[in-house]
Amino acid sequence: MNLFEKLYDEHEKVKVRFVGFTTKDVRYDFGIVYTNMFFGKPLVICMQTGRSALLDPKDIEDHESLQRIFRIDTIEQAADLAEFFKDTLPSFAPLEAAQYE
Repeated sequence: MNLFEKLYDEHEKVKVRFVGFTTKDVRYDFGIVYTNMFFGKPLVICMQTGRSALLDPKDIEDHESLQRIFRIDTIEQAADLAEFFKDTLPSFAPLEAAQYE
Protein backbone atom coordinates (compact mmCIF):
# COMPACT_ATOMS: atom_id res chain seq x y z
CA MET A 1 0.00 0.00 0.00
CA ASN A 2 1.35 3.42 -1.01
CA LEU A 3 0.99 5.82 1.94
CA PHE A 4 2.35 8.90 0.19
CA GLU A 5 1.82 10.48 -3.18
CA LYS A 6 5.00 12.26 -4.26
CA LEU A 7 4.27 15.78 -5.46
CA TYR A 8 7.80 16.70 -6.46
CA ASP A 9 11.37 15.60 -5.87
CA GLU A 10 13.81 18.07 -7.38
CA HIS A 11 17.59 18.16 -7.14
CA GLU A 12 19.28 21.45 -7.78
CA LYS A 13 22.67 22.99 -7.17
CA VAL A 14 22.01 26.26 -5.41
CA LYS A 15 23.93 29.19 -4.05
CA VAL A 16 23.70 29.66 -0.29
CA ARG A 17 24.85 32.75 1.55
CA PHE A 18 25.38 32.88 5.30
CA VAL A 19 25.42 36.32 6.84
CA GLY A 20 25.57 37.58 10.40
CA PHE A 21 25.19 41.22 11.36
CA THR A 22 24.09 43.49 14.18
CA THR A 23 21.90 46.52 14.42
CA LYS A 24 21.95 48.90 17.36
CA ASP A 25 19.71 46.47 19.28
CA VAL A 26 19.91 42.94 17.86
CA ARG A 27 22.23 40.35 16.34
CA TYR A 28 20.99 38.38 13.32
CA ASP A 29 22.32 35.25 11.63
CA PHE A 30 20.69 34.18 8.36
CA GLY A 31 21.14 31.57 5.68
CA ILE A 32 19.83 32.65 2.29
CA VAL A 33 19.17 29.95 -0.31
CA TYR A 34 18.97 31.21 -3.89
CA THR A 35 17.01 28.70 -5.94
CA ASN A 36 14.96 28.36 -9.11
CA MET A 37 12.15 26.83 -7.06
CA PHE A 38 9.41 28.93 -5.46
CA PHE A 39 9.07 31.36 -8.39
CA GLY A 40 12.59 32.67 -7.80
CA LYS A 41 11.99 33.79 -4.22
CA PRO A 42 15.02 33.18 -1.99
CA LEU A 43 14.48 31.00 1.08
CA VAL A 44 15.62 33.02 4.12
CA ILE A 45 16.35 31.03 7.27
CA CYS A 46 17.03 32.54 10.68
CA MET A 47 19.89 30.47 12.06
CA GLN A 48 19.01 31.44 15.65
CA THR A 49 15.36 30.33 15.64
CA GLY A 50 15.13 28.04 12.62
CA ARG A 51 12.22 30.07 11.28
CA SER A 52 12.17 30.58 7.54
CA ALA A 53 10.30 32.40 4.80
CA LEU A 54 10.31 32.85 1.05
CA LEU A 55 10.86 36.57 0.53
CA ASP A 56 10.70 38.97 -2.39
CA PRO A 57 10.77 42.79 -2.43
CA LYS A 58 7.02 43.08 -1.75
CA ASP A 59 7.29 40.73 1.24
CA ILE A 60 10.09 42.85 2.68
CA GLU A 61 7.87 45.96 2.70
CA ASP A 62 5.47 44.29 5.15
CA HIS A 63 7.25 44.97 8.44
CA GLU A 64 4.49 43.42 10.55
CA SER A 65 4.83 40.19 8.61
CA LEU A 66 8.62 40.17 9.04
CA GLN A 67 8.12 40.80 12.75
CA ARG A 68 5.74 37.85 13.04
CA ILE A 69 7.70 35.43 10.82
CA PHE A 70 11.06 35.96 12.50
CA ARG A 71 9.66 36.68 16.00
CA ILE A 72 11.16 40.15 16.20
CA ASP A 73 10.40 42.17 19.33
CA THR A 74 9.56 45.59 17.83
CA ILE A 75 8.37 47.02 14.54
CA GLU A 76 11.48 49.23 14.51
CA GLN A 77 13.68 46.13 14.58
CA ALA A 78 11.61 44.66 11.74
CA ALA A 79 12.17 47.87 9.76
CA ASP A 80 15.93 47.53 10.34
CA LEU A 81 15.78 43.95 9.09
CA ALA A 82 13.78 45.03 6.04
CA GLU A 83 16.48 47.58 5.24
CA PHE A 84 19.11 44.84 5.33
CA PHE A 85 17.01 42.58 3.08
CA LYS A 86 16.51 45.43 0.56
CA ASP A 87 20.29 45.52 0.05
CA THR A 88 20.75 41.75 0.16
CA LEU A 89 17.89 40.08 -1.69
CA PRO A 90 17.37 40.48 -5.45
CA SER A 91 14.96 43.15 -6.60
CA PHE A 92 13.34 40.82 -9.13
CA ALA A 93 12.40 37.15 -9.44
CA PRO A 94 15.18 35.72 -11.63
CA LEU A 95 14.88 32.74 -13.92
CA GLU A 96 18.24 31.28 -12.97
CA ALA A 97 19.94 31.06 -9.59
CA ALA A 98 23.21 31.75 -11.42
CA GLN A 99 22.09 35.38 -11.72
CA TYR A 100 22.72 35.77 -7.99
CA GLU A 101 26.46 35.30 -8.42
